[in-house]
Amino acid sequence: MRYITITTWENNDGADYDVTLRAIEEKRLPALKGFGASRITVVRTSDRTSAVITEWPDKATRDAAELKIDEVRRTVKRDDQTRMTGEMRGEIVADV
Repeated sequence: MRYITITTWENNDGADYDVTLRAIEEKRLPALKGFGASRITVVRTSDRTSAVITEWPDKATRDAAELKIDEVRRTVKRDDQTRMTGEMRGEIVADV
């Protein structure tokens, strides 16, 4: 069954959102695809915040990528001028 993670992110005060987004598009999104994600959607939710919706083929694929994802997250604050503010995850139970 398909599995989703939703993470929320906030840019550091004074960080340029477009510069941050470009770095994420060039480095972070390809890394998630390489870890097995099948689709990634970035939603800008305010001047400084975003939500990232990542779809995985199943929970096992996401679980297998856990250590790699944690490693990447440790570098995000320093490299991308952003910090993770929340995470939700679960199986898709309805899709219209």
